[in-house]
Amino acid sequence: METKQDFEDIVVAINRVAKVVKGGRRFSFSALVVSGDRQGQIGYGSGKATEVPSAIQKAKRLAEKTSTEIIMKDNRTIPHEIVGVYGAAKVIMIPAEPGTGVIAGGAVRAVLEAAGIKDILTKCVGTRNPHNAVRATFQGLNQLTNQTVLEKQNKA
Repeated sequence: METKQDFEDIVVAINRVAKVVKGGRRFSFSALVVSGDRQGQIGYGSGKATEVPSAIQKAKRLAEKTSTEIIMKDNRTIPHEIVGVYGAAKVIMIPAEPGTGVIAGGAVRAVLEAAGIKDILTKCVGTRNPHNAVRATFQGLNQLTNQTVLEKQNKA
């Protein structure tokens, strides 16, 4: 298991939320954080607190706790095309040639950079909501992990 110092945290979104109570509104902050070691180990977490730094800390802790490993081709891209779906968000990920870079926007870019993927083409279809886009990306990358493990077992 990786140590906590190896993970790099990327704050994807911070949102101010309000709870309406008898005396007015109570404000708090929600944070979405992606954490990765740029070697294929990534996780995401969402935290909520009355102050921004504490919300980010909670999200970081959850991101490191729920981290998973993905398999990369040549330590730079994914082995094959995948589509991740979560709610209305649909993220299409296509492997790319060396030197292409990460062609992605917003939340999807944060996940892929934290994972250490260097060459990939992506398209976010449906909604670009950061929470759903991150979950759709993770769902797609988890499909990839399962398929590549099965392919390796069949070859052996």
